[in-house]
Amino acid sequence: MVRTSTMVLNGNLTVQMNQTILQNRKQRKNGHVNGEKRTNFPAAKGVSCRQYSPESFEQAPMYVAVLTYLGFGIVTLFGYFRDFLRAVGLEKCHLAQEREEQKEFVPMYQDFENFYTRNLYMRVRDNWNRPICSLPGPAFDLMERVSDDYNWTFRLTGKTIENVINMGSYNYLGFAENNEDFLKTVADKTLQYGVGVCSSRQEVGNLSSHEELERLVADFLGVESAMTFGMGFATNSMNIPALVSKGCLILSDELNHTSLILGARLSGATIRVFKHNNMHSLEKMLRDAVCSGQPRTHRPWRKILIMVEGIYSMEGSVARLPEIVALKKKYKAYLYLDEAHSIGAVGPTGRGVTELFRLNPADVDVMMGTFTKSFGAAGGYIAGNKELVNYLRSHSHSAVYATAMCPPVVEQIIRAMKCIMGVDGNTVGIQRIRQLAENTRYFRSRLKEMGFIIYGNDSSPVVPILLYMPGKVVAFSRAMLARKIGVVVVGFPATPITEARARFCLSAAHTRAMLDKVGRAPGAHARTRAEYMSTRAKCMNTHATYMSTHTSLTHTKYIDAKYIVTHTTCINKHIQCIDKHSSFTHTTR
Repeated sequence: MVRTSTMVLNGNLTVQMNQTILQNRKQRKNGHVNGEKRTNFPAAKGVSCRQYSPESFEQAPMYVAVLTYLGFGIVTLFGYFRDFLRAVGLEKCHLAQEREEQKEFVPMYQDFENFYTRNLYMRVRDNWNRPICSLPGPAFDLMERVSDDYNWTFRLTGKTIENVINMGSYNYLGFAENNEDFLKTVADKTLQYGVGVCSSRQEVGNLSSHEELERLVADFLGVESAMTFGMGFATNSMNIPALVSKGCLILSDELNHTSLILGARLSGATIRVFKHNNMHSLEKMLRDAVCSGQPRTHRPWRKILIMVEGIYSMEGSVARLPEIVALKKKYKAYLYLDEAHSIGAVGPTGRGVTELFRLNPADVDVMMGTFTKSFGAAGGYIAGNKELVNYLRSHSHSAVYATAMCPPVVEQIIRAMKCIMGVDGNTVGIQRIRQLAENTRYFRSRLKEMGFIIYGNDSSPVVPILLYMPGKVVAFSRAMLARKIGVVVVGFPATPITEARARFCLSAAHTRAMLDKVGRAPGAHARTRAEYMSTRAKCMNTHATYMSTHTSLTHTKYIDAKYIVTHTTCINKHIQCIDKHSSFTHTTR
């Protein structure tokens, strides 16, 4: 990988760092201060401060963590008990097992490794892999299924759950659509080239459409060159090994996607993980790497590559790109930016986090992104200077051996990208970007008003709601589906054991009525803090009034019918107030 002359300036920083924040801010583990992780981006030269949207990672009360661990402990104990019942033949085991004649072989199935799948996941498997039978737009249709053996197998009932609001797809700009007028060019390209190429681009699979797309991507990102691949996951996992190898160092954010982690492991380079979005942790590792070099030999690292994401898909947080760029320039490292979730979704014109922070795209050495989300298609891209792209064309396994992207998908990406750029003569693209930003702000503010703990940046269309306890995760998903709302729920091991969550993905295609319906669903038994405090005050005033009346009657000399009636009324009103107060107390945080 070749660095251009503008990227090596002997330590002269285009973006100056706020040294006070980098060196003197007092933080606890992973940046937590006083129970809440606050991320306030420092002002940087050439970056407007108003572009830095605040993000917070509020910690749950201690009793929530205790109850979460207790819930997993109880489930684990019951799992071991059920394994005992299976061992003695009192319960049937549906999981794959070794055949009797292969007992002497090296076991294919490790019993303990399947414990979680066997005893925990199977009982709640109905919340995932739900089959849909319509366009996955802002709403879709689900095929109803039931299980007669506790989710080991499913059978379709033949019924359809219609008009389920889709809050799980990455259809950020709504380009996953079936509008005939918009898809005419895609249909024409399919008739012209067919649906498959059946060859790699280095053989006979290189079409003029592929080259047009790469020129368009480079122009859209504002870089010298770009190349495309047929699979987003492989764009990371197959290209990182071509960029770094043994003798190189990878500094990876602890919340990076699996494709980045796999690519780093396949490269053979040394991997060190820094805390999520923690610039103190990153700078310490960079300083140690420059000062100490490689282990044992202490030779300088051949390359130091920092790997981050634009928007983190589980947290909804945005990379602190200005500070990362400043650090990579200061320590002469390279920067690999994965914009799978941010390209098209953030920035005034949808050009990702570099535009969001008003940075020069040339400050990022390797820009990666996918077409599977904002563009409603498939595949990914690598963009940067010409030397980088030309090197990858001959050294990337994904470029040399993989089948070329099919023509209809290429045309869909070109159509969507031209729409975003406005080169097709309309403003539909920019309107969708603005609508997505508006939907994001509205939905996040609505959830905050209701008292939910949500993660991420205010600009991020990925909105995680913390549920914590494993039982709540399952109940939430099923309750939302009963209200015709499809959500994605995630728990351990995909998240920390105490941070199970539901993840909402917003789209420009969502209407305000849809968002209001989704907002009411989790809050059907919840109330805003203001309403809670108002109701509590009314209850206390009513209670005080009736208690005063009751007391005055109690001290009278004679007890008559009026006293009994008033006494009964006081008690009933008191009970109603207590019940109402209790209902609010249990449904608000």
